Amino acid sequence: MKKTILFLLALILLTSCGKEIKRNSVGAPFEVLVVCDDELWDTPAGQALSQALRTPVPGLPQKEATFKVTRVESEELSTTNKAFRNIILVDVSSNHSKCEFRFDRNIYASPQIVMAINAPDKHSFGKFVSDNAQVIVDFFTDKEREAQIAELQNRHNKQALALIKEKFGCEMKIPASIGGYKRGEDFLWFSDYNNPSRVEMLSFAVYSYPYTSPDNFSKEHFIQKRDSMMMMNIPGGEPGQYIQTDAETVTTTDVAYNGKYMSVARGLWYMKNDDMFGGGPFVSHSIVDEENGKMIVVEAFVYAPNKEKRNFMRKLEAALYTLKLPVDLATENKEVTEN
Repeated sequence: MKKTILFLLALILLTSCGKEIKRNSVGAPFEVLVVCDDELWDTPAGQALSQALRTPVPGLPQKEATFKVTRVESEELSTTNKAFRNIILVDVSSNHSKCEFRFDRNIYASPQIVMAINAPDKHSFGKFVSDNAQVIVDFFTDKEREAQIAELQNRHNKQALALIKEKFGCEMKIPASIGGYKRGEDFLWFSDYNNPSRVEMLSFAVYSYPYTSPDNFSKEHFIQKRDSMMMMNIPGGEPGQYIQTDAETVTTTDVAYNGKYMSVARGLWYMKNDDMFGGGPFVSHSIVDEENGKMIVVEAFVYAPNKEKRNFMRKLEAALYTLKLPVDLATENKEVTEN
C-alpha cells in the first residue's frame, strides 16, 4: 500500500501542470529529503542510496558528506516537507519494468528539484543506484550550483566585477558580501577579511601569466605558479610567511567549460612559517585566454578553523563558473548588436 501511495505521489508530482502557487523552498543548500520506506531504506539496496549521497566532498581537510540527508517514509510526506529544495522519491514496485530516473522542477516550491528513482525490485534498485552514484551526486551538485549562480546574477560585488574587467579583460561575479580587495601585479585578491563579526575568511584570487605550452596545465606547473603568486601577493604577518600549497593533497581534473579546455585543481593550503594560523581548502580553475596568450586562473579558498567548510567552498566555487573570457564577452556583444 505504501508503495502504491508513493508511486501515485511521484506521478502527481512529476506530471503536475504547475498551477499551484509556489512557496519559497526550505532546507539548506546541499540538503536532500529522501522519501523512502523503512522496508527498503534498512536494506543494502537502500543504504546504497544513503552512501551515494554521503560521499565525502573532495578537497576538504576533514570528511564532510556531499549532502545532508533527511529521510521520511512516504506516509510522512506533508505539506511542510514537500517544500524541500531537493527531494528524491524512491519507488520500488512491480509497476516498473526497468530502473530509471525522472526529475522535475518547482513542483510545490521554488527553487526546487524533485528526482524520482524507480525500479522493479530491491536488487535492481541497489545495483542501479550503486552504478549511478556519481550521476546522482553530480545532478544535485550541478543544480545547487545553478541556484547559486542565479543568485549571483542578481546580487554580486559590482566593484570586483569592474576591477576584474579592467585588469584582465574578463568578467566574474563574486558574492556582494566579499568586499575587501588588494591589487598586485597581474593579481587581484578579494576577501571578507574586514568582517569583524566572523572568524572565518572567504577569499578569491584572480591572476594571469603568459601561456607558453600545454605543460602550463600540469599539476607541477600549477603548484609552482600558485606558490610564487601567493608569496608575492598575500604575505603573512611576519617576514617569510605566505600562503603555500600542500602539494601532496592537490588533485587536478580536466573539464570542458564554454567549449574550452579547463583544468580544475583542488587541495589544501597553509601559511608557511606560521604554525598557529593553520590553513584550509582551495579550488582553482585554469584556462587559456587565447586572444591575449595568457593563462587565467580564478581561485576560491577558505579559512574556517573548527568549522565545516563544504557549503563555504561550494558557494565560492559557483562564482568561479561565472568567468567569461574576452572572447566570450566579444561574442555576447556581437549577438546583442545583431539582435
